[in-house]
Amino acid sequence: MNHDGNASEPQTGGRTARTGVWFVGARGSVATTTAVAGCAAVTAQLRPPTGMVTETAPFDGTGLPSLSALVFGGHDTAHCPLPKRAEHLTDAGVLPHGLGPAVRAELQAADEEIRLGGPLPGDTRSDEELIADFAADLTSFRVRNALARVVVVNVSSTEPLPAPDAVRLPPSSLYAAAAVRAGCPYVNFTPSTGLRTPALMDAAAAGALPHAGRDGKTGQTLLRAVLAPMFVQRALEVRAWSGTNLLGGGDGAALADPGAAAAKNAGKERVLADTLGHTPQGEVHIDDVPALGDWKTAWDHIAFDGFLGTRMILQTTWQGCDSALAAPLVLDLARLVARAHEAGLSGPLTELGFYFKDPDGGPAGLSEQFTALLSFADRLRESR
Repeated sequence: MNHDGNASEPQTGGRTARTGVWFVGARGSVATTTAVAGCAAVTAQLRPPTGMVTETAPFDGTGLPSLSALVFGGHDTAHCPLPKRAEHLTDAGVLPHGLGPAVRAELQAADEEIRLGGPLPGDTRSDEELIADFAADLTSFRVRNALARVVVVNVSSTEPLPAPDAVRLPPSSLYAAAAVRAGCPYVNFTPSTGLRTPALMDAAAAGALPHAGRDGKTGQTLLRAVLAPMFVQRALEVRAWSGTNLLGGGDGAALADPGAAAAKNAGKERVLADTLGHTPQGEVHIDDVPALGDWKTAWDHIAFDGFLGTRMILQTTWQGCDSALAAPLVLDLARLVARAHEAGLSGPLTELGFYFKDPDGGPAGLSEQFTALLSFADRLRESR
């Protein structure tokens, strides 16, 4: 398989049509790793597409945009340029040495397409003004680069759930509203609210836009989605399931806020409730350990009953680099949602639940989710 993609690209005016990927949180670890360092390295065959499901055989002939046809931009309130951010990630062991300089031109090109986000401290703009400004940035990006479409992907830090009496939209919903207004399909890779407010869901439906979310399933919850069905299928009674996460970096700092941690944990616990049919005892704890940077350790302690009520324990340890785990998933999602938009699909793409902790519907077990994803690939192939 060619690392530039698994299908031929649509042609526009005698040349390959290009697809925009607009990151909310464009200077964060996930966007930096994905946007250029990862995509450019795979396109140039400097690195294999490890972790990218869309680069496997079942997605041949589905018409996904090739990696070489992706153009990156985004919003962020941070000011560190992408080449410098890549240096920091290299020092932290997230990016391999030598890769940053090899893709510096792509990093710089993406950085030039990043616009200032918001709301910033002291920002006097109303929600409507912020949405209009963000939507204008999206439209300008599409026109300036002659893009067939732009997929907006939220990879920003987790925000607390809004209060029931909140009079303003949370930042994630401002960006989601801008995506809808600009006619852009949307992916929420975070546990933040995003499109999940009635007004925005109605607007997305009216605009016939496909969307997917929420909260990317990269590590601990991925394992839970595999293990929980095992207990059900073997008729073993799970009594308690407790977890602990140690992580640093921007995500760790954001999740030190109890409100943000609660939003994150809701998705982690959903897979257990949906699969087991009840919520077992135990909680997930998230500890911010700045020294860990982008690296994360997650422990699970599972107490279950066997035959004749025999008490048993299963313990798991997951250690990984969260941004490197997330990067291929974000690329997959951007390509799949772009292709869905081209095929005229709209509404929540429940078949993409394979990628999320808190999906828009569908089964909770990973095996069933993967079957649904493969069916989605068939659906895309048949629409060509």
